[in-house]
Amino acid sequence: MNSLEISEKKSIDAGPAGESRIPVGQTSSDAGLAVKVFLSTLFIQASFNYRGMQNLGFAFSILPLARALKGNKKRIAALLARHLQLFNTHPYLAAPIIGSVVHVEKNNADQAGGPLAVNLKNALTCPYAALGDSFFWGSLKPMAAVFSVLLALHGSLLAPLALLLTYNPAHLWIRGMGFVEGYRCGKEGVDFIRRLELPKLTGRIKWLSLLGLATIGAMVSRSVHIPFPDRPMEFFFMGVYLFLIILSYLGIKRGISQMKMLYLVFIISCGLSF
Repeated sequence: MNSLEISEKKSIDAGPAGESRIPVGQTSSDAGLAVKVFLSTLFIQASFNYRGMQNLGFAFSILPLARALKGNKKRIAALLARHLQLFNTHPYLAAPIIGSVVHVEKNNADQAGGPLAVNLKNALTCPYAALGDSFFWGSLKPMAAVFSVLLALHGSLLAPLALLLTYNPAHLWIRGMGFVEGYRCGKEGVDFIRRLELPKLTGRIKWLSLLGLATIGAMVSRSVHIPFPDRPMEFFFMGVYLFLIILSYLGIKRGISQMKMLYLVFIISCGLSF
């Protein structure tokens, strides 16, 4: 994370330093513009293509800013043209990038704002893609799936709802607050994502998933046929539970995803139950 942060800072600061405000009257209400841009970022994947990846979604997201530049057709054309370049990052962390870019474009003259905005976008794309993939796809989503399966094994009809309530608030909050900080602070909005310490959270969530996986295995194997009926069943279940914890630990330690471990534990538990 430290090396990524250093590269981000160097790349971001590489843009021109001169700043000048857009003349008053060229942009609409600040709050209204922010809301329109953020809502547009939710459709960043809607026009995904293999040539520019998320470039059309990015351009669509900044359309409210382009419409606010009333009468300045040359700047509108230049704005959209430079942001139709290749763009591909994690969709949940695209909003913080777009917020920062809109801040730079809105508060700088065309000569300085254009290159600075492009440098900022290019600097954040790859680090945010890596952070988002490991946190959202690699830890948060599998953990939500594991605990919803636990509820399903208990016969609860709330299992699908638990999946949504575990996963959606986290990514919506990071999307929303990341966009607000980027829109308010520009290139300094990166500090919000840095303060979240997503790599540390990723490791902690994976260990929570490990406990959930082991619990699922123990629950599924409770119907196992015990070859020695004179021995207490509790000791057998404790052994199974300990075995599954160690198996899950070794799997996650070797980099196996929680979803693959979930399937493996489920198959082993079903095999033990016969």
